[in-house]
Amino acid sequence: RSSRFKHRDAGRFVVTQVSFDLLGGGAPSVRYAELEKALVRLQLPAPSLDDVRQLVLQLRRAKSMLLDPDDPNGRSCGSFFTNPILSDAQYAALCERCKDGVPPRFPAPSGFVKVPAAWLIENAGFAKGMRDGNVGLSTVHTLCVVAHDAATSEQVVAFARRLRDGVERHFGVVLEPEPVFVGLTW
Repeated sequence: RSSRFKHRDAGRFVVTQVSFDLLGGGAPSVRYAELEKALVRLQLPAPSLDDVRQLVLQLRRAKSMLLDPDDPNGRSCGSFFTNPILSDAQYAALCERCKDGVPPRFPAPSGFVKVPAAWLIENAGFAKGMRDGNVGLSTVHTLCVVAHDAATSEQVVAFARRLRDGVERHFGVVLEPEPVFVGLTW
């Protein structure tokens, strides 16, 4: 989620290749809550690396987050926005603007709270599956922008700006994109 390439060296380098040194037969490291819950549900006391891999693929497939030519969401640009990190005062201001209940929140470092960007997008009036020409939202997850046939990068960015601007108008929260743009201005 974070590295020197997103911070101190942002814009200086383009990563074109990576190498990994992996140990065969190592124990899986499970740090993703949804994956942990799925492993508990399956009652696997000591899952293998392959068990975890298969489960990750299953969870990602269910969210249309794998390249699959038969999936209408298969050309997803991924989770397009990071979840906003808000102070208590910013979260209180968000709650004041909410007409339909209290927005979900999760603890974040230094006493801040994290609010799901997908919740903000959907509650700002953007529905799963909505489309604007060649670009739209996934039918499965409102955080995923999908580039349908003939979509251009400019159309994807324009659509994402529309989501950002709508959330800001509705809730006063500015969404930040997850992707790093090369040759495009956010």
